[in-house]
Amino acid sequence: MRIMGLDYGSATVGVAISDALLWTAQGIEVIRRKEENKLRQTLRRIEELAKEYEVDRIVVGYPKNMNNTEGPRVEKSKEFAEMLQKRTGLSVVLWDERLTTVAAHNAMLEADLSRKKRYQAVDMVAAALILQGYLDSLRNGK
Repeated sequence: MRIMGLDYGSATVGVAISDALLWTAQGIEVIRRKEENKLRQTLRRIEELAKEYEVDRIVVGYPKNMNNTEGPRVEKSKEFAEMLQKRTGLSVVLWDERLTTVAAHNAMLEADLSRKKRYQAVDMVAAALILQGYLDSLRNGK
């Protein structure tokens, strides 16, 4: 059993996968699309990855504002999660993603990655951080 983590954005979806023991999250790719509402290929790729990695649950980042309110991206994320659940038949969990993109940028800066490499990988790293937070909560019984 593995869990997939997704950082859903307007033009990209960062993808991460847990190890089989549900201890660690590893970023595996960034799915890019040309238009925000053109999701057919994105959903198909996520479905392919879920089958390839034998995923039984998907965690989608839930982009609440810092003051705990819900902005327009929250609705888009909820709609995306519903589409995923219908398409894959898997359980889809929304998980608080506040500050994951900032943490991803900071981690890549510390790793001394070039601006180009940071741009290409930030969504994948953010997906890994979202998933790692979820995995940690499972172990801590939250």
